[in-house]
Amino acid sequence: MFSTIVVMGYGVFTMVGGVIGFVKAKSVASLVAGVGCGLALIACALGMQQGNRVSAMAAIAIAVLLGARFFMTWRHRHRLMPDFLMGLLSAITVLLVGLSLVFQG
Repeated sequence: MFSTIVVMGYGVFTMVGGVIGFVKAKSVASLVAGVGCGLALIACALGMQQGNRVSAMAAIAIAVLLGARFFMTWRHRHRLMPDFLMGLLSAITVLLVGLSLVFQG
């Protein structure tokens, strides 16, 4: 299922972003949030692979929260990385997982 791959990739990207935020800015908050959300998204992807709709809804919830956070920051700073890119990836994830839920059953 394509949406499972998207959530898995988004989770890995989120984890890597948290580590980069820690390395570049010494931000422990970036590390904790990035790794925590990334692991949660990977767990959601594994649940989605098993056909668990709750996992898909959890992935949407995490993507909405991350997207809101990054789009709000982007509105103030207008930085492409990481704000706009993470907001865009969040929106794509919400759209694709939402469509898969609608058309799946």
